[in-house]
Amino acid sequence: MASQLALRPSRRIATLITSSRTLRAFSSSTKCLQQSQTTGQDGRTTHFGFETVPEAEKEARVGKVFSSVASSYDTMNDLMSLGIHRLWKDHFVRSLNPGTRSSTSGNSWNILDIAGGTGDIAFRMLDHATNINGDLHSKVLVSDINPDMLAEGQKRSLQTPYANTGRLDFKVGNAEKLDFVESNSIDLYTVAFGIRNFTDKDAAIREAFRVLKPGGVFAVLEFSHVNSSLFNAFYKRWNFGAIPLIGQVVAGDRDSYQYLVESIEKFPTQEEFSSMIQRTGFVVPGKGYENLTGGIASIHKGIKPA
Repeated sequence: MASQLALRPSRRIATLITSSRTLRAFSSSTKCLQQSQTTGQDGRTTHFGFETVPEAEKEARVGKVFSSVASSYDTMNDLMSLGIHRLWKDHFVRSLNPGTRSSTSGNSWNILDIAGGTGDIAFRMLDHATNINGDLHSKVLVSDINPDMLAEGQKRSLQTPYANTGRLDFKVGNAEKLDFVESNSIDLYTVAFGIRNFTDKDAAIREAFRVLKPGGVFAVLEFSHVNSSLFNAFYKRWNFGAIPLIGQVVAGDRDSYQYLVESIEKFPTQEEFSSMIQRTGFVVPGKGYENLTGGIASIHKGIKPA
């Protein structure tokens, strides 16, 4: 149903995404890539999409974006990905298999879902643990820096069987400084389509390492980089031509979705991000990542050494 819903708007914009005007706009935007610097201490700059901004400003500007899109976030994800994001999330959760007896807590898992916003991943985690593994005790703490996104998840949670069971909780928090989470207390740390918006990704990964138990898993699902030049050309036309227009038509917010596609372009490559995870001390299985749909998205995992 989601995929069918997504296909109708895409036909209306088919002519737009192939226009030369779109290609010229993308070429102009990519010049800004050279101006961006990495994050650092106070006074340094970072990127907000293709724009270079003071590091201290990024958190507020990202917050404004997600406050703007909170109520239409899942609908826009359906339109942006033609519904495929739901399949990616399902696969992500299955690959983690929450609720198995192999967790560091024995029969139940203590899961932290960062940038969990609307609850998509948390609800899937509990569904899988309960319905697949018969686990009635694993619990998920959903944390997001944006109160508006978190409010959407709390509202939706009332329609799930996990409301008021003690298995699901929500808390506003910054992934770069998880003061409310004890060290060595988490079995599984997940972040889906959120880490590219963090100001200091290395700091967030270090916090993930701190709060995870030995043997715990750090798992990221994020938009990434397409591994086919032909497919990549079409993908960029879609991103930079269609998605901001969809944001304007459906959500009345072109600028926020322009930022979102630029943030995808700025995210490290699969190999670069895997190296960031390893530098923190995680052991990565295999080559460190799994590409989905030709690299449009990737799953990254790291295991904290026992």
